Amino acid sequence: MAPKPKPAPSQPAPPPALEDLFTTLNRHIQASAYDNAVRLTDQILAIAPGDEDALRCKVVALIKNDRVEDTLSAIRSSKKQLDDFHFLKAYCLYRQNKLDEALESLKRQESNDETMLLECQILYRLGKMDACLDIYRKLQNSKIDNMEINSVAALVMSGRSSEVQGMLDSLRVKATSSFELAYNTACSLIARNEYTDAEQLLLSGRRIGQEVLMEDNLADDEIEIELSPIAVQLAYVQQLLGRKQDAIEAYTDVIKRDMADESSIAVAVNNLVSLKGPKDVSDSLRKLDRLKDKENQSFRLAPGLDLKLSAKEKEAIYANRVLLLLHANKNEQARELVSALPDMFPESVIPIFLQAALLVRENKAGRAEEILAQFASKFPDKSKVVHLARAQVAAAAGHPHIAADSLTKISDIQHMPATVATLVSLKERAGDIDGAAAVLDNATKWWSNAMTEDNKLNTITQEAALFKLRHGKEEEAAQLYEQLVKSQGSIEALVGLVTTVARMDVAKAELYEKQLNALPGLKGIDVDSLERTSGVKQVDAPRVSVAETYEEGKNKTKSKKKRKRKPRYPKGFDPANPGPPPDPERWLPKRERSTYRPKRKDKRAAQVRGSQGAVVRDKHDTGASSNSSNLKSNQGTSKGAAQNAVSEQTKPSSKSRKKSRN
Repeated sequence: MAPKPKPAPSQPAPPPALEDLFTTLNRHIQASAYDNAVRLTDQILAIAPGDEDALRCKVVALIKNDRVEDTLSAIRSSKKQLDDFHFLKAYCLYRQNKLDEALESLKRQESNDETMLLECQILYRLGKMDACLDIYRKLQNSKIDNMEINSVAALVMSGRSSEVQGMLDSLRVKATSSFELAYNTACSLIARNEYTDAEQLLLSGRRIGQEVLMEDNLADDEIEIELSPIAVQLAYVQQLLGRKQDAIEAYTDVIKRDMADESSIAVAVNNLVSLKGPKDVSDSLRKLDRLKDKENQSFRLAPGLDLKLSAKEKEAIYANRVLLLLHANKNEQARELVSALPDMFPESVIPIFLQAALLVRENKAGRAEEILAQFASKFPDKSKVVHLARAQVAAAAGHPHIAADSLTKISDIQHMPATVATLVSLKERAGDIDGAAAVLDNATKWWSNAMTEDNKLNTITQEAALFKLRHGKEEEAAQLYEQLVKSQGSIEALVGLVTTVARMDVAKAELYEKQLNALPGLKGIDVDSLERTSGVKQVDAPRVSVAETYEEGKNKTKSKKKRKRKPRYPKGFDPANPGPPPDPERWLPKRERSTYRPKRKDKRAAQVRGSQGAVVRDKHDTGASSNSSNLKSNQGTSKGAAQNAVSEQTKPSSKSRKKSRN
């Protein structure tokens, strides 16, 4: 029998054609199946390692699938660097909040509308609003959708809210053209203190958003999440308008429903905590714990919030956390958090204020004054508010010379009446009378040369004259009053001049006195004769009957006040050291006192004891028998003894049980 021929070895299947693979890849991308698209691009790159289209599709699919780290790995491991890889790398670094590296990568890319728009986003997150706005102006002629939304946001964040309406007019765009633009424009109105108009615009934006999103067939939950920033901002406007209860209810509703994005919930929690203040500190701390990173022992914001919130919003959350810890007397936790804030916000004054507040709470006001002075010298452009804080801390700690020195360093407000009054008071407390007089002289000189409508020269001069008169400088006070009479011509200034000059020169005072208007009804009075009179003449009392005299004396005796006697203290009692106060409930029965606790009832009394079949009498019967024995005890001693013996045998005790067995 002939052997069977061996089968030929099977040939490997040929790889699919690249055209078919790209057709399938296009189908996956159109269906948003990015995982399948990534796997297919790997298959294409295995066949054609240098294919630029496959490499670009892989990178874009990874970005669309939010796999930012994998995207960066794919770009770095690629042997062939494409032209737009620097742009895609910059976008991934922007997503990771590595903003400086993103800008460096973007500089290597050729400039176009897309790169400029990404650069605006990076600069916006870095807080460089002026540079961001410059790029937006260059892009005005470009046909970029919704560019006005970002432009308005940049204007608001840069503190130029007054320019928003002008920019919208130049672009010929209405604020209600989209709910995002309505929201940003309402923020500009809030910055300009136009709260009512902002509320109306936010309500219009919410209505527009509901209509647009319903047309896009979004679910109700998705619509609520999309419009949650408007809901939180409406609550904030209600808070600014003084409708605090409405704001609290709106914030609480957003937090409880949990149908908002992370940043909106964080803003709602922070605003609710600030609105409640020191009330229910523990509940406020629990609400803020919702925003922290669960993997970190200390309080740090969750990574998602850290990327989405602006620097001012994050700073407000951390500051409120520190203040709540101080109210809760948790100084150790507050110190730990305060020590980390200068690195997070190096150019802000809030961390140094919180550090000073913590030191004041620990009775270290001197150290607080020292660190405030160091910060003011390090950042001169922000020193004004720091000097004010240092003055307040020093004045409260009883250091008037340091408080006055801090206020003196603020040159812009030296001439203001409130500052002048505060400086004079502080220098008087410090015993520097000449320094206080110099402050008044400088303020008087400044206002005499000032060309303003609301000139405070007369007010400052009046107070300076009173100060000098109070400290025995009559001549200088008289000169100031003369200036007031010449410039103002008021009766008060003339009266002050007369009373001041009368202390030095009576004749000159009389000359000034003639300028005063005569009082009506005093023309017929001779002043000289009044001065020569010895006093009031004695007037004879009218005659009074004996009965009236007796009644008057009787009423006098009744109205005579009782003499106060010194309190008598118990023997050995020292009123200077009375010791602990007596119990205010000491006169009440023990059962009516708040500290009374009734004795526990003996549960064993209800247990049945004795031999099987024995009859146990109730407690009521036992009490009745004992009462009857007490009533009949007077009839005879032998009978009473027998009755007592019976009552003892009926008690359910172990002793009686032993007697019955005998």
